[in-house]
Amino acid sequence: MADAPPPLRPAVFLDRDGTLIDDEHYLSDPDRVRLRPGVARALVRLREAGLALVVVTNQSGIARGMFGEAEYEAVRARLDALLAAGGASLDASYHCPHHPDFGPPCACRKPGIALYQQAASEHALDLARSAFVGDKLRDVSPAARFGGLGVLVPGPDTSFADLERARERFALSTTLDAAADRVMARLRAAGPGA
Repeated sequence: MADAPPPLRPAVFLDRDGTLIDDEHYLSDPDRVRLRPGVARALVRLREAGLALVVVTNQSGIARGMFGEAEYEAVRARLDALLAAGGASLDASYHCPHHPDFGPPCACRKPGIALYQQAASEHALDLARSAFVGDKLRDVSPAARFGGLGVLVPGPDTSFADLERARERFALSTTLDAAADRVMARLRAAGPGA
């Protein structure tokens, strides 16, 4: 008799720029990476609640020729180091290097769902029990596709239109720490194994 596959676990899918770090617009210099306030603490709390932590980010600067994969990886490594200094870590990071103005359309550019599906397959994640957190509507809208929780955390670059549309369909939180409270309350309400 074959062993049963491990149970799927919920995750928090996090946007990077404007959610975890200050949005520097086409960030390619690791020395400019700055964690947003309270990010490490929020991620530690989510990890302690048993949630996987996965970054999904659009990086159209690669398609635009503003930086390459090596620069993206250097910024990713700097983010990981800053999180580690605060006792936090991520399970995985996924990025879309495309933009429809600079090549054919793709399924991985948010709000597309390909990277979420890839993460779910590679890390045994339950997308319906997961949360989708970011500062733009495209970051949280996959929650509607999967039946998960979408939480918009508005920042300086969040448009009024995104804020109004998110109010209609998703949750709003003022900080990532407040979003973590909302995510964990939903997890508790669903009960074990829900």
